[in-house]
Amino acid sequence: MVYACQQPEKASDNPFITDLNAPVDYANVTADDISEYAQLTLKNADAQIEAIRQTANPDFNSVFAAFDEVVNAVSIASNRSFMLYWVSPDSASRVNGLNSYKLLDSLSTTIYSDKDLFNQMVRVRESDEYKGLPENRKRLVDDLILNFEQSGVNLEPEKRERYLALNKEINQLTSEYSNNMNTAIPVLELDEEGAEGLPENFKNTYRTADNKYEIPVMNATRGPVMSNAASEETRKAYYMLFNNRAADKNLAILDQLVQKRHELANIMGYETYAHYNLYPKMAKDPETVWAFINDLADRAKGKAKTDIKELSKLKAKDKSKINGKKLKAWDVSYYTNEILKNKYQVDHEALRSYLPIDQCLKGVLDIYSQLFGLEFKKIADASVWHPEVDMYEVFNGDQLVGRFYLDLFPRPNKESWFYGVGLKSGKMTADGLEVPTNMLLGNFTRPTETLPSLLSFKELNTLFHEFGHIIDGLSYEGEFSLQASSKMDFIESMSQIFENWTMDYEMLSSFARHYETGEVLPKELFDNMLKAKNVASGYKAISSLRNCFYDMNLYNKYNPEVALDTDELWKKLDKEMGVMDIYVEDTHPQAAWIHINTHPVYYYGYLWSEVYAQDMYTQFEQNGLTDQATGKRFRELILSTGQQRDIMVAVEEFLGRPSNNEAYIKSLGLN
Repeated sequence: MVYACQQPEKASDNPFITDLNAPVDYANVTADDISEYAQLTLKNADAQIEAIRQTANPDFNSVFAAFDEVVNAVSIASNRSFMLYWVSPDSASRVNGLNSYKLLDSLSTTIYSDKDLFNQMVRVRESDEYKGLPENRKRLVDDLILNFEQSGVNLEPEKRERYLALNKEINQLTSEYSNNMNTAIPVLELDEEGAEGLPENFKNTYRTADNKYEIPVMNATRGPVMSNAASEETRKAYYMLFNNRAADKNLAILDQLVQKRHELANIMGYETYAHYNLYPKMAKDPETVWAFINDLADRAKGKAKTDIKELSKLKAKDKSKINGKKLKAWDVSYYTNEILKNKYQVDHEALRSYLPIDQCLKGVLDIYSQLFGLEFKKIADASVWHPEVDMYEVFNGDQLVGRFYLDLFPRPNKESWFYGVGLKSGKMTADGLEVPTNMLLGNFTRPTETLPSLLSFKELNTLFHEFGHIIDGLSYEGEFSLQASSKMDFIESMSQIFENWTMDYEMLSSFARHYETGEVLPKELFDNMLKAKNVASGYKAISSLRNCFYDMNLYNKYNPEVALDTDELWKKLDKEMGVMDIYVEDTHPQAAWIHINTHPVYYYGYLWSEVYAQDMYTQFEQNGLTDQATGKRFRELILSTGQQRDIMVAVEEFLGRPSNNEAYIKSLGLN
């Protein structure tokens, strides 16, 4: 049975208010529309929540199904508002998008600490009806009650007020941090000598009228500069600028975030924020995370030390070095690239010529289409928020199953990272399936008048990864929107798995062609890439683990009695890990690192998820990378599951055995 809630009040001329599955007319959305939409959503939610509170004989439909309707509407409005804050070219829309997001987010906080609402839910769980509910509905009851408990619903009034105040303050600080990070784009100015080694196409993009170069320091330019600049001064200058973005403002904000999150956790009865944050996740507690990352660090450390020795030998032989023989943090990418080019004949900049973004995107869509039996239709003249944005509709046979937007290139004031962004989770309604809607937010190298956007191999992996998030989002067809997402520390596995497709020549050669000649990527070049797959893999693993340790130290080892020094923490970790002094004096990478801002106690999740991703990939290795039977099982058992059932049970059903980390260890060359 699909619960039909009371129809909300509508503003017929607001472009956000549409019939079921009609797209938003984004081209005509104004800043006022965003605010009105948020206010209307808030008004409707208040009325519907009050109706749930007043239900005399609460049952699953009148409480939990009705609550899902409310949360779904609020989440959609919140997601759309925040998305426009991230991507709108209109400053007023960005301001109203952020303010509307904050308004709706504060509503979410208030809802989840509503004692009357909580009591209605508890009454249902204590009823005879609960005992006979199917698994997904019983899980919804249990998970929602836990969410309420985690949101302070059982706190004494004074503590609950403080909890709500802290939540509001934390949300304000995270918004300020993100805004500071996204608007901090310093420029590195170079002459011809300083630009030596940089790819010609890259140089042409940033050449000035006086034949110098002005390179914006951002994610899209980091790889080309740090991997190719022959001048150590250039690499160092770029490194210093990149790792000081927004430091003048965000270091103080980070200190406040850590302190306030710790206080919030204490109010909730937890020892640290990590204890509080991890409880609903797969890992459950900090001890499990520490054991996980310590084990991986022990496994990776030997290979990492070998990697550093090899890179250090290269620098010692380099006559252009200016800072002595010791390998510095700004040297690692450059000398790693030198090994790839000279030992394995892999030139990643030359490889770009075979990876124009339009061909890569077509290749991604073709592969996903074959694997899952889906059809992707680009919609001509779609109504979007920027002329560069494209909209696609996704069909399974004749049935519309989803929609997604592509916003792929950097521009001023746009969010600067890469994301698969959920806009609408999807769910069953009384009128049929409300289809999921997602967006791929990218910052790939922008095309020029003479050159298409050419991806690095790393960016190609990112494209496959983020589109994996899109497919994950589009696969949900469950009853309730609240069950659409999996556990937070499992989510990445469902996109990480698809990075493996880029390391298969049959897959890669189906779309990797030279942008000028049409030549297919040479098999010899691919074979060399395969041989070089684990170059510096130990160091890369340790670098990721270093971030995990940093994140966990901030939120699990914080002591309010001792002044926090987030720079000293980097030095402490380098000493404890004993691989390399990665930290550089007078840099503050923690000031422009989105994870510790908006996703605290999360970084371990990338490695945690990777273990599952590589294990699940063994089924595709065995059956074929475009085998639809395996793709269908993966989509039905894993991608569409969300939290309707225990994800570990689903993984073991897909594998036909208990999961293990053998494939992950093998993928790093650490076995």
